[in-house]
Amino acid sequence: MPHLLEIINLRTVFDTAKGRISAVDGVTLSLNAGDTLGVVGESGCGKTMLALSIMNLIPANGKIVSGEMIFAGKDLLKLSAEEMRRKRGSEIAMIFQEPMTSLNPVLRVGEQIAEAIRLHQKLPSKEAMILSTAQLREVGIDEPEKLVRDYPHQLSGGMRQRVMIAMAMSCHPQLLLADEPTTALDVTIQAQILDLISNLKEKNNMAVILITHDLGIIARAAKNVAVMYAGKIVETSTVENIFDHPFHPYTLGLIESMPAKYTASSDRGIYLKTIPGNVPSLYNLPSGCRFFDRCTVAQKECNKQEPILTEVEQDHFVSCWKYTGNIPKHDGYEPQSKPR
Repeated sequence: MPHLLEIINLRTVFDTAKGRISAVDGVTLSLNAGDTLGVVGESGCGKTMLALSIMNLIPANGKIVSGEMIFAGKDLLKLSAEEMRRKRGSEIAMIFQEPMTSLNPVLRVGEQIAEAIRLHQKLPSKEAMILSTAQLREVGIDEPEKLVRDYPHQLSGGMRQRVMIAMAMSCHPQLLLADEPTTALDVTIQAQILDLISNLKEKNNMAVILITHDLGIIARAAKNVAVMYAGKIVETSTVENIFDHPFHPYTLGLIESMPAKYTASSDRGIYLKTIPGNVPSLYNLPSGCRFFDRCTVAQKECNKQEPILTEVEQDHFVSCWKYTGNIPKHDGYEPQSKPR
């Protein structure tokens, strides 16, 4: 069965006053209909830019310079601007990170959803408004007939996010990109939003790319995981494999920094484990592995050449010289399950 989405060696660059940078650098991944892929990593790793590349909504100083994005059998990169505009919102939809800045503050909620319906389904205004009310009911909003007349500032954060989901789902897309959909929401509302996306996915056999920095959300909502660092995928597998036996030191660091599972204690109390250092500047990347400066098990050879994403177990890929090259293993780090 062919993948719904297959991205091959995608590279998105930006030309700036300081020079060219690669925000998405050689990303390869795939997704089937009905599945959820979690893309996880720290801020600045390229997660959002990957989603914007799929939507072809890259800022003016950026462009996709290489790769393929095969969606439902067609390469999105070969479509005209008009063809891509028709797919965007109808076949591929996106929930943006902050609904208050994504919704138009001077238009009523119902008008904004109806506008998307009119654009893609070519329906008259009255019928589009009826469908927008029905879509709000679909995402669990009580009294949607009243809410369609409200402005975004009159709604809570959770309600605004439901409106964004209703707008994204208004044309029943095959692929939904959800960029940090639970940011700034309390834990109870987070769970409701994740359950809502999951229910809509099951009902519509829709594929979801869930972008987040929170591995707890990934564990709850995703089937497969792609760990992203400095524009590249450094590890990808099923949720179970990633959590039970991570291979890449960066993945291990993310898991150990989860507050619910990994803590350490001292005479001053309990504290979280952290990954030392910061994500490297895209203007000044290490010459070899991009995690070199932060890796606690790196050896000098790791900084000579960049590792390649390689399958080390069935459906488990990692980009680390420890498993894909001839670098000797370091006694300070052993995975919970050894690769074949």
